[in-house]
Amino acid sequence: MNDNSAITVPPEWAPQKAVWTAWPSDPDEWNGDLDAPRKDVAALIRVLAEHGNKVRLLVNGTEAEASASAALGNAADILPAKYGDIWLRDTGPIFASRPEGPVALRFATNSWGGKYELPDDTTVGDDVARLSGTPIQRFSFVLEGGAVDHDGLGTVLTTRQTLLNPNRNGWKKAEAEIALREALGARKIIWIDEGLKNDHTDGHIDNIARFVGEAKVVCQSPAGPDDPNAETLDAIAVTLSAETDSDGRPLNVVRIPGVGRYINPAGEISPASHMNFLIADGVVVVPIYGTATQDAALSALSEVFPDRRVVGVPSRGLLG
Repeated sequence: MNDNSAITVPPEWAPQKAVWTAWPSDPDEWNGDLDAPRKDVAALIRVLAEHGNKVRLLVNGTEAEASASAALGNAADILPAKYGDIWLRDTGPIFASRPEGPVALRFATNSWGGKYELPDDTTVGDDVARLSGTPIQRFSFVLEGGAVDHDGLGTVLTTRQTLLNPNRNGWKKAEAEIALREALGARKIIWIDEGLKNDHTDGHIDNIARFVGEAKVVCQSPAGPDDPNAETLDAIAVTLSAETDSDGRPLNVVRIPGVGRYINPAGEISPASHMNFLIADGVVVVPIYGTATQDAALSALSEVFPDRRVVGVPSRGLLG
């Protein structure tokens, strides 16, 4: 067993050396259409770069490298690497600190419970650590980065639907908490029951509730009477309102308008959400989908982040 009492996972609003992302490269993963997701990723990168953030973009193959360079110019450092999906929040390392310096926490990856087995998703996290010059500390259990959210003080948000799912580690709650305390230096784990309907990640927390400050969280409100996640969103808010952080402080729960009923090109209810935002230096980049509530959601988040500009970036192409 590792003694990780000195491990600290910083909150996303802490100063950042770089933001890592990846360029859509495999047409089979995007229904044969790379243009739409590439347009959305390029828009994200431009916003980050415009606010002074260093972006390090992985590209898989010569065509991906050429297309990324043509689309982005000097907006990102382009780095060849092997990967399947582009979701580095899940497959990349969780960067943390310990007394001797930074560390890249690496966990096992099993394709979101065996649903999307793609080449090189199990190794791309090692490549990110290597390219960043960060030593690796390994853990044998399955954990996606988007399954946990951190306040920087040892409080971790997660969901039972993901971490206690038989398709991950087969954990009971007590086993999961021991693992999170050991690997992440967690002092308090707050459990949400489940995420949005049809979420292929099995309810990742980064799509439903996020820390935005000490003892402060954001979650969503139903967008209207036809919101398919209305009951779930209300239950999340009730759970969070009854919780405290690792220092015993009651959580300040802020609700912003949700996306509501969003149908993807296949005619299915999509787990579209504004919660999967990226907090970077000087800016918060928020996924938007052309819905009636998006302006209200952006306005609400602007009040949450008065020291950063809140920018909505069209993300329909990333829903598949």
